[in-house]
Amino acid sequence: MSLLHPQLAAFAAVIEEQSFDGAARRLSVTPSAISQRVKALEDRLGQVLIVRQLPCRPTAAGQKLLCKVKPMLALEAEAFADFDPSAREATPPRLTIAVNDDSLETWLLPALAQLHQDYGYLFDIVVDDQDHSLNLLRDGLVVGAVTSEARVMQGCNIHLLGTMRYQAIASPEFQQRYFAEGLNEQSLTRAPMLVFSRKDELQNRFIQQVVGKSLLPPIHYLPTSKGFVEAATLGMGWCMVPESMIQPLSPTPHLVMLHPSITVDVPLYWQHASVQSDTFNRLTSVLRQVASRSLRQAS
Repeated sequence: MSLLHPQLAAFAAVIEEQSFDGAARRLSVTPSAISQRVKALEDRLGQVLIVRQLPCRPTAAGQKLLCKVKPMLALEAEAFADFDPSAREATPPRLTIAVNDDSLETWLLPALAQLHQDYGYLFDIVVDDQDHSLNLLRDGLVVGAVTSEARVMQGCNIHLLGTMRYQAIASPEFQQRYFAEGLNEQSLTRAPMLVFSRKDELQNRFIQQVVGKSLLPPIHYLPTSKGFVEAATLGMGWCMVPESMIQPLSPTPHLVMLHPSITVDVPLYWQHASVQSDTFNRLTSVLRQVASRSLRQAS
């Protein structure tokens, strides 16, 4: 049962499950019923809301509607729990959150585990670069985002979590091979670099600080934060990693910091839909509490 209009519930389920069949299973109806409800909603609004291909995704109009519907789903779960506490265990809310992989691999999981244990929340985590995760919130695909964007998005609340500091690392053999004469334009242009994705600018920010300009070194694209440390240890390239990943390994003969005095600091914020909700209040409280123990805090 849903407190939302069946057409809205069907629309949201198709986007979250990324298919009409998945939405049908979730709502215990037939795919034909889901299709009819979505079509009726589109007819009412005079807009196509869903791109009908796998995986299903919202159109521009669908994104606008999704921004309104996502917070309603959290409020719906709260309403059920208020009137029937057993409903929380029977149908726990599933919260879709955008995070950067470095947060997921360092401080975030204990926060999610605490929220699940205390309140039964389920999570659908979408990984994106911290400079781009806010786009997912803007498009209505998530209810909150860990982001480096300090500008508050319209209709959202923002909370500073702390600063993640990054250090440049490599293996001693790699350092001797490429940086025996130090870090300069020539050596940084020649040395292979490890990059998470084409959105990742951390390594370029470090280069800018060292030589004052952008360079075009050889690049490995490696979409795994913890894999960065192993890849650097194996001599594949140099990279930027959170200091919290380095500390458990220090001291180690397998890794060196290329320039300990030059770091890249990335402030992280938690932005979420601005609605009066116990769910969002709990999310914010636990995220800030756990982040305060792992991220650098303003003095």
